[in-house]
Amino acid sequence: MLEAFYKIHDYLVARSHAPIRRLLMDEINWNDRLIAIKGARGVGKTDFLLARAKQLEENYALMLEQETSQRKRKSAEGRRICVYVNLSDFFFTDNSLVQFAAEFVKQGGRYLLLDQTFKYSNWSKELRRCHDKFKELHIIFTASPVMRLIEDNRDLAGIVKMYNLRGFSFREYLNLRTGKNFKAYKLEELMKSHISIATEICSRVRPLDYFFDYLRQGYYPAFLENINFEDELLKTMNMVLEVDVLLIKQIEVSNLAKLRSMLYQMLKDTPCALNISSLSDIIDTSRATTMNYIKYLKDARLLNLLYMEDKSFPMKPMKVYMQNTNLAYMISTRDLADQDIFETYFYNALHGGHKVNATERSAMFVIDKKWYFDVLENMPSRDSIRPCAVGNLEIGKENYIPLWLLGFLY
Repeated sequence: MLEAFYKIHDYLVARSHAPIRRLLMDEINWNDRLIAIKGARGVGKTDFLLARAKQLEENYALMLEQETSQRKRKSAEGRRICVYVNLSDFFFTDNSLVQFAAEFVKQGGRYLLLDQTFKYSNWSKELRRCHDKFKELHIIFTASPVMRLIEDNRDLAGIVKMYNLRGFSFREYLNLRTGKNFKAYKLEELMKSHISIATEICSRVRPLDYFFDYLRQGYYPAFLENINFEDELLKTMNMVLEVDVLLIKQIEVSNLAKLRSMLYQMLKDTPCALNISSLSDIIDTSRATTMNYIKYLKDARLLNLLYMEDKSFPMKPMKVYMQNTNLAYMISTRDLADQDIFETYFYNALHGGHKVNATERSAMFVIDKKWYFDVLENMPSRDSIRPCAVGNLEIGKENYIPLWLLGFLY
């Protein structure tokens, strides 16, 4: 039963190539037995699973080399320690995941790497059964960001550990483009020592020579492939609407045109305040449905919603942004202002590890309820009493921090 899957696994792992080691690989507690890797479509979840498979097999091979007992080494040599499985395989229309896992464990398997989990109808119930039944089995599975793994999911409550895989940070993009190995920093480090950190980085590379290319096409791994990036990203955006939103949220296909129209309005206007009445009229639906659609696009990581402190959905956000700058550039009929792009980048760079809110003060953003930030195109001549992230700045001074440097948070 498993041989066909082993062949697919070997083929994919042999041809997989992780150009850089994602920081998330070192942040996960791999001792946990049920791990979910959430991430937007196109950010490299499958590649991440295959990189983990390769790592597991290399570690296992090293362990065999160090095994002093010839008898133990010989008995373990034919064992398959892990297998990658795409749950969209037709095999699972007539066979259960629990049956598959039972046979895998029986043959000595210990790590089950599951992709396209949402396409398996009883995924949460059977993941729970596998977790409870096979104590020696570790399961790592990918999940769409619109899947509710913890909220409203009693099957996995208390047992699943969830991690978010984001697109490439500017640091990762710079390492890829230059062959360097720049490390990540905490926000506190950057705020305190941004001059010395930027000076050291700039002694090895000119970040602004790469920054504006990253803003256009550096967030998604597709830029590494010999393809038309904009066309590939357009396909990804449509797949998000058609699969991640319609299918998983069980929305009628007839409403796809309304979702597409809404996304187009966001591409035309963001960053912007949200006019629910106007948007409802444009897509011809109720205010409540419009807000739900906005939330779905946010959950699918096409939009970012900026709220005042201690406010959240279903309240109306103060401002709406595209989730990242690559998406923001996906409209040919608009000449995007640098200020809009810089704000979009700032929000995207910080929100993964920090709480980003709007504020009633004159600052544009408040981070973790304590740091008030402005985002500027150029460094003004006057001093600032609060931190400012400046787009066209290579090395900062005092409270003026280069915007590109905030891409070194992961």
